[in-house]
Amino acid sequence: MALRLDEGDTELSEINVTPFIDVILVLLIVFMVAAPLSTVDVQVNLPASSAPPADRPADPLWLTFTETRALLLDETEIDRNALAAVLDARTGGQRDTPVFLRADRSIDYGALMGVLDSLRRAGYLKVALVGLEGAP
Repeated sequence: MALRLDEGDTELSEINVTPFIDVILVLLIVFMVAAPLSTVDVQVNLPASSAPPADRPADPLWLTFTETRALLLDETEIDRNALAAVLDARTGGQRDTPVFLRADRSIDYGALMGVLDSLRRAGYLKVALVGLEGAP
């Protein structure tokens, strides 16, 4: 802050913003350099789960996504556009029913996300992804 006294003993105060702008520019440069360094592209090879299996409900609802991208509810093939109606008919409209989703290993991530999005739009938010049980 600059303080200047004139001939009449009156104070004139002015804020000097130049150092503030310098500090902001230095911080901006530091963050611009540090941000790309904080993200690292890592290849992930997920292992099999060694956790003990959870208890299954008495009448589980199995939704299977096959290699040919067909959807099967238990063992009956269903149309993807009718997924919400078929699930509502099967569960009696109880959308808090857990859905166990099995997908073929060769299915790409985008296609699997499409099925998960269809389940979300239908109101089924309790989705469990089923995998193979294996040793660590």
